[in-house]
Amino acid sequence: MASSSLAFPALQTQFQSLKKPSSPKPSTRRFSVRPIRASISENPSVPGPPATVSPSEPTKLPIRKIPGDHGLPLIGPFKDRLDYFYNQGRDEYFKSKIQKYRSTVFRANMPPGPFIAPNPQVVVLLDGKSFPVLFDVTKVEKKDLFTGTFMPSTELTGGYRVLSYLDPSEPKHAKLKQLMFYLLKSRRDHVIPEFNASYTELFTSLEKNLALGGKASFGEANDQAAFNFLARSWFGTDPAETTLGLDGPGLVAKWVLFNLGPVLKLGLPKYLEDLTIHSFRLPPSLIKKSYQRLYDFFYASSGFLLDEAENLGISREEACHNLLFTTCFNSFGGMRILFPNMMKWLGRAGTKLHARLAEEIRSVVRSNDGSITMRGMEEMPLMKSVVYEALRIEPPVSLQFGRAKRDLIIESHDAAFEVKEGEMLFGFQPFATKDPKIFTQAEEFVADRFMGEGEKMLEHVLWSNGPETEEPTLGNKQCAGKDFVVLVSRLFVVELFLRYDSFEIEVASVVGVAVMGTSIHMETQNIILHFKPPV
Repeated sequence: MASSSLAFPALQTQFQSLKKPSSPKPSTRRFSVRPIRASISENPSVPGPPATVSPSEPTKLPIRKIPGDHGLPLIGPFKDRLDYFYNQGRDEYFKSKIQKYRSTVFRANMPPGPFIAPNPQVVVLLDGKSFPVLFDVTKVEKKDLFTGTFMPSTELTGGYRVLSYLDPSEPKHAKLKQLMFYLLKSRRDHVIPEFNASYTELFTSLEKNLALGGKASFGEANDQAAFNFLARSWFGTDPAETTLGLDGPGLVAKWVLFNLGPVLKLGLPKYLEDLTIHSFRLPPSLIKKSYQRLYDFFYASSGFLLDEAENLGISREEACHNLLFTTCFNSFGGMRILFPNMMKWLGRAGTKLHARLAEEIRSVVRSNDGSITMRGMEEMPLMKSVVYEALRIEPPVSLQFGRAKRDLIIESHDAAFEVKEGEMLFGFQPFATKDPKIFTQAEEFVADRFMGEGEKMLEHVLWSNGPETEEPTLGNKQCAGKDFVVLVSRLFVVELFLRYDSFEIEVASVVGVAVMGTSIHMETQNIILHFKPPV
């Protein structure tokens, strides 16, 4: 899902396989419906033809010089970094520049800047018309730009540049993306039952903690459930039955910090944080043992995928590092952001929406003999719209980058701008997907926005590094797991409203979203969860 890197010498470690444990039995569901059956029948992707470069189309809009500047060397990037993280905050940083330049396209510096990124200069795209150029691989290059103006060390990925950092023009890109398509296709029948098992465990644990202590962290429980689900559904292995145990989410969190520290805000004192993780890279050697534990788990669990990788001409070691990155960084990282956000927006939407969702979901499940199926979820238009709206209003991956392959003309709603070959383009997706010239009530969560005629607006839902109306191929950079992410998001909403009639929340912003439960009220099958920030 959803997605980065830091620079140090390659890890010189030897990886040994572990005996693969047997797949766990699904947990028993508590809601009164029959066991879930999977019916995923679609292929996860259709490879497309190689991309070809086409000449720029003429524009009818006035050509305007790109406003803004980068300031003095070192001083300009440092000031912009402080404004971005602390003085203004990310959203206000962009809004203030839009107002200053009276343009949604302008020049600025993107963190981290000195001394990690030697060139932080970007052309910023903040509207729904200019933003999609970042998806066009005939116009922009994606090589080593997954995390933007800096590239994390390949020591954090076993010495390999993994798929997320490869441009489609590179030979390894198609092979590695094909391996991800193979994973999704070969394990599709396990997704729905294993999601039910893992998230039944989550809700059961949450309810017990609420009853015993009066509070429980949704975020922590979701992290464990998401990791367990991915390991069970994709690799047929229950982490709890291996030497990894329950340590997976914590190990991943530490590893991601080493990858993304330069662009994270952790809440430390302003100048201490800025002069440490935003100015210098954390040494990969400090995370070596933790990463090795994750690698050993995935190597022992993915034998059938490593066999397929060799058939595609990829070494088992490189394939395993890519499988780990895709699972832990892209998929797990996306679920630990997306699901709490989904809870937040649904909780704020109120009981009337909850009642409509519960009625729609339960009616369809009953008509399908108590089973959740792909076909059945297609008969839940409100549920589908809610998922798309959550992905629109707060996409799990908000930053996109690309380097101009040639001189380009980029259009906003009001003007056209000349971009030179080699310039870095940057887009902040929430501004593009909340563009008031595209969406009405753009800043509001509108649950039925994508129902009926509203489905035509899905072309402007861009969370997957491409429009929702397009599909990932070997020749583009759209998320290989695009349909998988939509599926698990739908499953989350379905499981939630099969189990509960309604809930109330309060949220606290940390690194992601923290949701803590503090009370539980039961009336037959009605459970209202009241959430509040952690103490």
